[in-house]
Amino acid sequence: MAKAESHPRQSERLHTLRSYEILDTDPERDFDEIVALAAALCGTPISVINFIDEDRQWFKAETGLGVRQTPLETSLCSHAILEEEFLEVPDTRDDARMCDNPLCLGDEGLRFYAGALLKTSDGLPLGTLCVLDRTPRSLTPLQRDTLRVLADQIMARLEMRRSLATAALLRQEVDHRVKNSLQSLASLIRIANRGAVADETRRTLSTLGSRVDAVAKLHEELYRTDAGPVIDLAHYVENLGRHFRALAPAHLNLDVISEPILVTSGQAVAVGTLLNEFVANSLKHAFPGSRAGHVRISIDRGDDDTVRIRCSDDGVGFPTSAANATSGLGMQINDVISEELQGRIEISSDSDGTVLTLSFEALPTAVARSA
Repeated sequence: MAKAESHPRQSERLHTLRSYEILDTDPERDFDEIVALAAALCGTPISVINFIDEDRQWFKAETGLGVRQTPLETSLCSHAILEEEFLEVPDTRDDARMCDNPLCLGDEGLRFYAGALLKTSDGLPLGTLCVLDRTPRSLTPLQRDTLRVLADQIMARLEMRRSLATAALLRQEVDHRVKNSLQSLASLIRIANRGAVADETRRTLSTLGSRVDAVAKLHEELYRTDAGPVIDLAHYVENLGRHFRALAPAHLNLDVISEPILVTSGQAVAVGTLLNEFVANSLKHAFPGSRAGHVRISIDRGDDDTVRIRCSDDGVGFPTSAANATSGLGMQINDVISEELQGRIEISSDSDGTVLTLSFEALPTAVARSA
């Protein structure tokens, strides 16, 4: 029996194969449907998606064979990956590479083989999409082209899986680094606060510490949304609302209502920062002496494709220059948010409460639908 030679770039090929993390994974419907379609279109009883490992060929999907792997010594596809693109053997008994292969002998032996290579963009063959029969035959040009197209579809799915896995790992690494940075910053602020002498310095450091904690919470909620480049603002704000309610004392009601609106991750963080600033200021200043009241946040989309945010409370207001809301660090944060969103912020405050409105341009509907 003629065992296939190793591929000229065998080490690189095996390393690349393992990078897809496809070996020994569970059956999946998408791949099962491809082999079923290949068998039906080619009129063969057997079709396989296989990957040529170091000492075995492993089947991601198969129909008509009934096993998930076979030894490399008897692999027909190990010969196919030495070809440029496609291997067709009308009768295995007439082919020196396969004529004495145990899988091809006897009344039930495999007599026909055709395989389209599963190749990476740089030409490394990982395996094949193949069809087999127990009687000699040939494929039509259309059937050969169909196998090639299906093989390309398999590789496209593998590339997408690997890209998603890489993105998930990168996101986890970024999340880890951001958390560590925020924790380090919070620790430094606490140390500085313990050593501060002046009351004003302590108040400033305490405020900074609260804002660092808020940024950490915003990051955590954004991470929990499994955010990609575009996320649902309603889902993100709903998660923040649960956090706000946990902070609110029993005598206050806090309502958060948002329409489903797709925004970028950067826009979501900016909105979250603004909402946190407003809620924190309301809880701290608007309801002295355990005064009962309401804090409301509503978000909707205008007819002119703008996101409209309205934050309000029915507290005592901020008559002294709208403390912390329209001056100092709070105002600086609002200015930065307005600039980042290229939007407009308006704040009004009197004895009946405080109202903050923000409007900015939403993602175009066509972009949002395609995201």
